[in-house]
Parts: sequence; C-alpha cells; structure tokens
Amino acid sequence: NLDFSVKPGEMLAIVGYTGAGKTTITNLIPRLWDIDSGDIRIDGISVHDIPLNELRKTALPVLQDVFLFSGTIADNIKMGLDISDTQVIDAAKAVHAHEFIMKMPEAYNTILSEGATNISSGQRQLISFARVIAHDPSIIILDEATSSIDTETEHLIQLGIQKILSGRTSIVIAHRLSTIKHADRILVLSDGRVLEQGRHQELMDKDGLYASLYRLQYKHSAV
Repeated sequence: NLDFSVKPGEMLAIVGYTGAGKTTITNLIPRLWDIDSGDIRIDGISVHDIPLNELRKTALPVLQDVFLFSGTIADNIKMGLDISDTQVIDAAKAVHAHEFIMKMPEAYNTILSEGATNISSGQRQLISFARVIAHDPSIIILDEATSSIDTETEHLIQLGIQKILSGRTSIVIAHRLSTIKHADRILVLSDGRVLEQGRHQELMDKDGLYASLYRLQYKHSAV
C-alpha cells in the first residue's frame, strides 16, 4: 500500500528505522528485485516494459554494497561504456576520487583485486560515484551512499553530489540525516508506509518521527 511519485529533477529523500522498507524501494526501481503486485512507472511507462539494460542506464543505483570487479580502476568506472579516458578522469575529479587514484601504483591503470579489497571502503564508494557520473543517468538512486566514508571525505563528496544531482531526478537514502536537509521532499517510512512527508523544517516543526530521528542522531554526533 505504498504510493508516491517523484517529479523530474526532484531530490526525494527517504528516511526511517531499519526495516521500514527504504532499501526495498531502491532495489525495486531498477528491477534488482521484482514487485509482486502494483506497478512502478517512469514517465508513465511500466519498468516491466522497459528493456532491462535501458532501465538500468536510466535509473542507476548506488547501493550500500559497492560492486567493483577485478580489473583496472578506469574499467570499473567505465563498466562497459564506450567513453574516453578524459571523461573517466573528469568523472573521478567531480567526486574527488582523482586525488587518491593518482597516488595508486599505476593511477587509473591500477588493477583492483576481486571485490576491490586492495583499497579502502571509502575509496570504493568514491569510484562507484565516479561511475554514476560517467554513465550520466536521468535518475540516481543513492542508498546509504556515504555511510562508509569518513566525515572529511563525505564533505568533499557532498560538494560533488550537489553538482551531479542538479537537473536529475534523485532518490536518496541517507545514513546521516544532516546530508538530506536540503532535499526537495523527505518521505518518512514506517512499516512500509509513508508516515510523514515534507521538507526538513516542516517535519521538524511537526515534531513527529522525523524530528525524533534527527534529534537522536544529532545527540549521538554531538557526544
């Protein structure tokens, strides 16, 4: 019984306790999982009527578990896309991945091990961001995309992300609620249903679940 829409170019944030259904939504849109009933439409067309490869180019997810394969850093950013080395570098620069890549033994030609265990979790996430920019999707889905990155690195990414999301539709599940304060709209989920929705200040003024979550997180970060 979940029903909501996202306008073109809108940044929609989804928050809620663990198990509320946030990650399920991000998996359903690009059909990593399939729905049992109902429908998901992009520009009025059911996702089941859009070829899978086209759907996943249009709506590109950046999930909690970053998928990187054994190969060069450049190939991991391209991921089969026919783009130039300059475009790869530009994408990496946009999310501040270029700096650490240039420090690697062979820069963009450095071979990543299976699962990219030879770089840090934060660096893996930065490469996945660069991949998003290189593929230039219409819809970006970020699921806990900065949860494994230190605060300093996250700040740099937030600057890049603001440029990336401009003009695109985005659905963002944030680990830190402070990162989605500027969202056009925030959905607060509870048990798979929309409990509250609105902008950050509207929800704070309402003093409901969102305000409780925000205060709880702020208190922990302050400590």
